[in-house]
Amino acid sequence: METQLKTYRDETISVPFCKGCGHTHVIRHLDAALAKVQLDPSNICLVTDIGCIGLADPLFARIHTVHTTHGRSTAFATGIELADSILGGSKLKMIVLIGDGGATIGLQHLIQAALLNVDITVLLCNNFLYGMTGGQNSGFSPMDFMTSTTPWGNFIPPPDFTGLMVSSRAGFVERISSTDRRLADVIANAITHPGFSVVEILEICPEHAVQMNVDVSSLLPKTSLSDDHPESFPLTGERREEFGGVYRRRVMGADPRKRSRREMIVPQQCAHTLRAPVRIVIAGTAGERVQSAAGILAEAAVRCGLNITQKNDNPVTQGSGFSLSEICLSSTPIYYTGVDHPDAVLVVSGDGLRELSANGTLAKMTEETVLVFDCELPLENGLGRKHEFPFRKEFGARQAALAAASYYVQLTGLVPTPAFLDVLKARSPDLETWFLVDFLRKVRGEGKKKVDESPQV
Repeated sequence: METQLKTYRDETISVPFCKGCGHTHVIRHLDAALAKVQLDPSNICLVTDIGCIGLADPLFARIHTVHTTHGRSTAFATGIELADSILGGSKLKMIVLIGDGGATIGLQHLIQAALLNVDITVLLCNNFLYGMTGGQNSGFSPMDFMTSTTPWGNFIPPPDFTGLMVSSRAGFVERISSTDRRLADVIANAITHPGFSVVEILEICPEHAVQMNVDVSSLLPKTSLSDDHPESFPLTGERREEFGGVYRRRVMGADPRKRSRREMIVPQQCAHTLRAPVRIVIAGTAGERVQSAAGILAEAAVRCGLNITQKNDNPVTQGSGFSLSEICLSSTPIYYTGVDHPDAVLVVSGDGLRELSANGTLAKMTEETVLVFDCELPLENGLGRKHEFPFRKEFGARQAALAAASYYVQLTGLVPTPAFLDVLKARSPDLETWFLVDFLRKVRGEGKKKVDESPQV
């Protein structure tokens, strides 16, 4: 930057915390740390959690802020950091503000971020209770600590958070009090650390903890800065490469011949002629490759330069597979992935038909909906533009969904046949042979008029 910033805060906005709250110290020390490291404000992203600490968002008007759901701030920050690190040139510095309530709710997110070694800095503001909602006990409440839900004192030992982060191989871990004069320097060191860093900042809630706990003046030394929970940790000594660098080197920089098919970037091979978004629902029986058929259609669309989303149902019997898949195709970015009114419904089994009826898909169909179905299914008249074929009889249960997707592609010209064929070949040469020999022979023999004379999308 051409000029040094003395503050990253909007000083016209007053700090919203209670008098004596440690969060105020954290905000001021964080601002001092940012002024010390002098990062470009446009390259800083502050991610906050639900709770009192989440009120910090508007205080930092110069930088990006993201307010997230309870316990998920670390996960959001990790996702943003990975996207920026791998696709955006590693410009952003992610800083997470989270309370002890959010940290216990999202503890696995913190562990995984430390294990990944993503370049984010987590500031855990630990006041040992849920301050915003009434002073309830949290997972980090110390032994004998009194809260509104533990008036007799907490008797469940809290985990050693910083010790847990060390065991999760975090590169920078420290515990410090919010009133410690070294806090700004500690935060600055955490921000400049290349990789995952975490600072547990110990506080006392003046609204709840002070009223309920008599000996509050010595509460921190007795409960959290003891021999079992030492005040600070040195660096773990393990200097690991930040995850984005590892990914770029191991995956993006790998020999393409050594990559698996699913790691390859899908190339654009041809142009599409799609004029408006198309939403397709494919339904069948679990275990009969409904998801795979939808994936083939979706990948063929990507090869034509289309944007796609694919959503699959999540059955209780996980081992049986997926029985319904929804696909959205569009020439423009897709911001809504729902299917209010399907443009096409492909159904190849009684199970699929029952699911479509139960989830309301059939009721959402219009007169313009293309309905491709197995001719043995008992469908009522008047449901969309109907196209029937004996998919299960001619191609078997395992290929019925793929046959219906192939039929729809031939019927509408939604994606060019060469792109569809290339996906089949990439999945398996046998699938390409199946399409060219078995599928086209049977469809053009029994459904030539429907396939050849139907209007294009």
